[in-house]
Amino acid sequence: MTATDSLPVASARLRALHRAGQPIILLNAWDCASARILERAGVSAIATTSAGIAFSHGFPDGEMIPRERMLEAVTRICRSVSVPVTADMEAGYGASAVEAGRTAAGVIEAGAVGMNLEDGTGDPARPLADTALQVEKIYAVREAGERAGVPLVLNARTDVYLDAVGSESGRFEEAARRGEAYRDAGADCVFVPGVTDSATIGALVQRLACPVNVLAVAAGPSIAELARLGVARVSLGSGPMRASMSLLERLAEEVLTRGTYSTLEGIVSHASMNELMRHG
Repeated sequence: MTATDSLPVASARLRALHRAGQPIILLNAWDCASARILERAGVSAIATTSAGIAFSHGFPDGEMIPRERMLEAVTRICRSVSVPVTADMEAGYGASAVEAGRTAAGVIEAGAVGMNLEDGTGDPARPLADTALQVEKIYAVREAGERAGVPLVLNARTDVYLDAVGSESGRFEEAARRGEAYRDAGADCVFVPGVTDSATIGALVQRLACPVNVLAVAAGPSIAELARLGVARVSLGSGPMRASMSLLERLAEEVLTRGTYSTLEGIVSHASMNELMRHG
């Protein structure tokens, strides 16, 4: 970060933004340009998108990009903005608590003060990590923060709904059980992506009794509705990056098939981007 705030101060700022009914809105960035655009738009913090960063480096999502490459991207983003940054580090880049702790230490060294940690494995035969292992990883992340003197704002994600794990009737209980375990292990916020039903979101907020993060999607509840339900954090994941790629795809189609350029109308000017990257 380029701000004068120390990392512990930035961590406290980020944690304080998690308020039930007044959610922090995180439009995820994948590089310096997107991070500065979001900062100029007025966001109070920047969240990275692991998928967006991986895609922009030529890797598929799911910890296929090396940890070092991911951390390099996070470092550049942190250095380009003055607001707190929270880094999406997938499942911690390793199958052990030790590796999760190592990743957390790298996040702090990069200049970020928050971290996402998910329990999805990418293995269809075993889609979710054991809860006990995930709890050990959370402890390791907390310990890494304590050693560095930077209490990372930990957003613990469970992919029960996102990956449609188990029977539909059993997903709420499984997500809630995991969320409670992660909360009790020290997670500051519980992230349950894949939930778009207002009643289910409200029930999760009530059951978990801690800050809850919801992934915003086109067909999902509005920010106002999520606030009414008591959600404390709303993020867009790789959505902004994919929206940018959709615009590029439409531009390419127009130019190559019709020979016109109307998709370029109303875009950010070259001078504006140049100035933004020069001064930040």
